[in-house]
Amino acid sequence: MSFDVIVYHNPACGTSRNVLGLIRNAGIEPHVVEYLKSPPNRALLESLVARAGVKIRDILRKKGTPYAELGLDDPAVSDDAIYAAIAKNPILIERPLVVSPKGVRLCRPSELVLDLLPPQRGEFFKEDGERIVDEKGRPVASA
Repeated sequence: MSFDVIVYHNPACGTSRNVLGLIRNAGIEPHVVEYLKSPPNRALLESLVARAGVKIRDILRKKGTPYAELGLDDPAVSDDAIYAAIAKNPILIERPLVVSPKGVRLCRPSELVLDLLPPQRGEFFKEDGERIVDEKGRPVASA
């Protein structure tokens, strides 16, 4: 299976950087889309959401965004209004979103990306020092 991987990435986000590291630890150099600089258009975002099997609300970032100020916490807000808010404020997209031949997923926590990749090539530690892949490339069970 060929592994063409796209990661919708924010370099300021530790989780996003960990996911990028895990992709590279699997021997893949992904297509990195810094979505704050090049946000996906509505059609692409709708496709990603559908392929991930989630609702648009499931990929909304609340922390550090205008989520509350825009009233997006109101369940009566329509999907159209959410997509319009994201178009104006791409920071509302939770990250990182990863696309691989195995599917599309919001990878929070970062270990979720492992299901979308071929086996890891060696040990991997998160930025905080947590070991999540052992020296043989196997996921480490969390404590």
